[in-house]
Amino acid sequence: MWWGGRGQSFNIFPQKEEPEMGLSGPKSVQGSGMPEPRSHQLGSCLASGCLPGEQILAWAPGVRKGLEPELPGTLICTNLRVTFQPCGWQRSQEMPLSSEYDFALVNIGQLEAVSRLARVQLHRPGSLLKFIPEEILIHGRDFRLLRVAFEAGRLEPQAFQVTMAIVQARAQSSQAQQYAGITLSKAGQTSGSRKPPVPLLDTSEDWEIEREKQGASAWRVSLVNERFDVATSLPRYFWVPIRTLDSEIRRAFGHFHQGRGPRLSWHHPGGSDLLRCGGFYTASDPNKEDIRAVESLLQAGHSDVVLVDTMDELPSLADVQLAHLRLRALCLPDSSVSEDKWLSALEGTRWLDYIRSCLRKASDISVLVTSRVRSVVLQERGDRDFNGLLSSLVQLLSAPEARTLLGFQSLVQREWVAAGHPFLTRLGGTGASEKAPVFLLFLDCVWQLLQQSPAEFEFSEFFLLALHDSVRVPDTLTFLRDTPWERGKQSGQFNSYTQVYTPGYSQPPAGNSANPQLSVWDWDLRYSNEQILQFHNPGYDPEHCPNSWLPRQQSSFMVTGPPSSVWLFSRGALTPLNQLCPWRDSPSMLSSRWLPRPAVSSESLADQEWGLPSYWGACALPSGLLLPGYLGPQIRFWRRCYLRGRPEVQTGLSAPTISGLQDELSHLQELLRKWTPRISPEDHSKKRDPNTLFSQAC
Repeated sequence: MWWGGRGQSFNIFPQKEEPEMGLSGPKSVQGSGMPEPRSHQLGSCLASGCLPGEQILAWAPGVRKGLEPELPGTLICTNLRVTFQPCGWQRSQEMPLSSEYDFALVNIGQLEAVSRLARVQLHRPGSLLKFIPEEILIHGRDFRLLRVAFEAGRLEPQAFQVTMAIVQARAQSSQAQQYAGITLSKAGQTSGSRKPPVPLLDTSEDWEIEREKQGASAWRVSLVNERFDVATSLPRYFWVPIRTLDSEIRRAFGHFHQGRGPRLSWHHPGGSDLLRCGGFYTASDPNKEDIRAVESLLQAGHSDVVLVDTMDELPSLADVQLAHLRLRALCLPDSSVSEDKWLSALEGTRWLDYIRSCLRKASDISVLVTSRVRSVVLQERGDRDFNGLLSSLVQLLSAPEARTLLGFQSLVQREWVAAGHPFLTRLGGTGASEKAPVFLLFLDCVWQLLQQSPAEFEFSEFFLLALHDSVRVPDTLTFLRDTPWERGKQSGQFNSYTQVYTPGYSQPPAGNSANPQLSVWDWDLRYSNEQILQFHNPGYDPEHCPNSWLPRQQSSFMVTGPPSSVWLFSRGALTPLNQLCPWRDSPSMLSSRWLPRPAVSSESLADQEWGLPSYWGACALPSGLLLPGYLGPQIRFWRRCYLRGRPEVQTGLSAPTISGLQDELSHLQELLRKWTPRISPEDHSKKRDPNTLFSQAC
């Protein structure tokens, strides 16, 4: 990842030199006819520290182009990735996994070979290259670009072989099969002695600690799905009302799509509860006890309940995928769109429109959660995409602790990873048609909030970039699977899986301790200390967003009887309902039709002075609540992420380090002196000195 300024380009994450380490043994080139390279030929340039099962297929010396300064090095193709290693750079024992020059095969979106006379795109394994490439361009699906020119002379066959090896390896790669995750023993760690930097929520103790942290005294950790026999897409543990029995939960969850019944996402310090669930499975025929259990779960001990129709006003999965494809095509270096039409083409992708829709809806839900003690239920048919997006944004808007670095990582782990977002399917790792980068859309929404309220967030843009790129780096199981069941089964961490599928096992074998798998949060295994320091936002002010909510704790007992008010929030408006469950009217009704459809409101709830019924009483804006802007130019384009393949247009972005900021400040001061009209030195120092301006602003 790079950025440029004042005619120069800099690496956002500069790699530090490390002591030399050897290969685990270079492998022969498979299928390319290239002889096995000798170890002294590879030398330090190929000291890649191969991962388990990784084999070098081909390599060729070259020069990284497109950025200044140009770097000589070696382009290497393995059965897992394509990597460029600059001369003199060594992968360290402490950071064995990846570098900024690594492109996982599944991350390669487009491969081009270039010579003086031709330029071709290589897509399929049968693609024939009829010339010796002088240069190849590797376009990453994460918007990165690697441009390597090959040395002229006797090494042209190697340039041809490494290009064809990339084509073949890319066609044969499978994100679901090539990586099983990297064990901690490979990283030089002692198995079982390393505590995850972020709770992975794979034990009931993790969930209990998180529940106590949120102060959700009316909730408990349910063990009903401990063996994944309720729903494999749900986590083993989740929060349910304290007075609800597991037998009731098991029956009630059967009336929701994929068994994803109502459960707590977040307990607001003021007393409200934010829940999420799947759509009603209206083909079922619940008895009265089941209906009462469903209603008690949705009611969650409150007298007021608001059902949120998650998908209204939000794009479909197909819309998100199409917008992202258009965005990538527009941001390619050789995009055919002229500069004068580029902004209109950007709007035509609809990507920014979808960000606006998500932020607006999250803002409205935040108002519902914070304006009164109630149960707010997010309902999406699958409960695995936009429910997680909206729930995460609501917590970022409403809870200052979610804007810390640890709090945000815990939020992603809980609302996306543990909640069963199908990362592999949505990012195209399974070849399925249901591709849609919903998580990347969420990260862009978070970046918008960071730009609008920079002092409120402890993490920086560079942390979001690292997380954005990590979804396509298959070295951990965090984003490698679609469900917690698949992730845990692959890692071998939970022996209780055998309780579901293999008779005869009732308890995990004593003394068994499988190698724990790395998570995406193990940043120190992929980034240096200098890089990780850049994850912190230097402008963050923890005193700027104190947690000063009124200490109105929810009572620990269930409210008996039906709720006094039931509302549907749909299309920006609140509509009263007569009941919570659709079966009371007709069990044959489709879940998408049982809810009334109000007219679309042109204003958000915040614009309508909270948009709440007058008899609920006036409610002041709580401190610590962010209400994002989402109109017109308030939604910006994430240039540092999407235009990394075009460094020439990134001129002017702020520097990533303190020394870089000092250089930028010196440069701006010099420009001010050049452009300032000739006035007296005193006036000049008073009116034009940046330090004076800063002191006056404070």
